Amino acid sequence: MFGKAVNYELIWDFTVSAAVDESQQWILSAMQRHGQGLVTILWRILGNEQDVCDAYQNTFLQLAHYKGRQKPEHMKAYIFRVASNTAVSMLKHRAAEKKRLSTAIVTREGAISPENELDCKYLQETLRCHIAQLPEYLRNVVMLRDLGELSYAQVGRILDISAATARVYRCKAIQLLAVWMGKEREER
Repeated sequence: MFGKAVNYELIWDFTVSAAVDESQQWILSAMQRHGQGLVTILWRILGNEQDVCDAYQNTFLQLAHYKGRQKPEHMKAYIFRVASNTAVSMLKHRAAEKKRLSTAIVTREGAISPENELDCKYLQETLRCHIAQLPEYLRNVVMLRDLGELSYAQVGRILDISAATARVYRCKAIQLLAVWMGKEREER
């Protein structure tokens, strides 16, 4: 559905707007306005079409049920925060499942082969798992800046911090990720 090109148009059907209560039209408007950027960020964070669809749907379901179906004051910030939290939860669940499965594989095979260590998908998944373990304020900056490819100014506006603070948080996050990835490599 999204593919690598992230074709947002396929998920938006204007016939849906006729079926929605007039008091909830603002949700469809938010989906139209922010949907493309949301899908792009979710794709970069999750790297899996089904997970992107699930996170996208969950985000707008939570928006529809926000405080008695009222419109949030900072719509864009709310949508992107809910989406990033949903994506992180999915990554944490995937990491726990991966750890459980890898323990079974290691005990069965005796050791992980060097081929698996060099596998690009394996390294990406490991990095995503470590990103999910970052403190929320660092994780949000990394996801928006590196995975979402937003500028520091845009990250600052979404998270309600200055661009300079976003830079500092990203630097701290990268340093932590480097240490964690180094430790993982030493353990193998």
